[in-house]
Amino acid sequence: MATELLGASRSGWTALAILFVLANPSAAGQVSAEGNVVLGPTKNAKLQDGAGALNAGKAEEGIELTLLGLDEALTPRERRTALSNLCAGHLMLEQLDQALHYCNAALALNDQNWRVYNNRALIYVLQRRFDEAEADLEKCDELHPGSQSTKHVRQMLLHAKHPVAPIITIDDGSDSTIE
Repeated sequence: MATELLGASRSGWTALAILFVLANPSAAGQVSAEGNVVLGPTKNAKLQDGAGALNAGKAEEGIELTLLGLDEALTPRERRTALSNLCAGHLMLEQLDQALHYCNAALALNDQNWRVYNNRALIYVLQRRFDEAEADLEKCDELHPGSQSTKHVRQMLLHAKHPVAPIITIDDGSDSTIE
């Protein structure tokens, strides 16, 4: 399981994945600098409802609604939003191959979306494809310098490549400077 790779608990994984849920600001409301969806009016209510479900941690429901929204997408922007959110939803469920498929499809339509690169980098970390993860993180830095989400994924990459083992120090009583 992917969470075992990084030593994360299921609830910790879900919380982290929710950080990466995103929507295109023009299609489903406004998005904060870190990608958290602030819902607003949209012509595609299914995409909006799907983003809301994903933000609430309801990945299965979010994917189902987003797929319905994708079927109703009227604009390329709505299609890109749906694909991006499907990537995030499948990532939340640790369905890495499906998530990667949707990330790649979203990037094929818009290769300037730093959030999709960030999600794909996380997928690559979990798949232990470290060089590809690093390349996507570099693209994130180019498109959106200083992103906290990107910093978190980079930390996960470093931990996956070079796990930190705890150093336990035993007091054997030989230190004469302590009274």
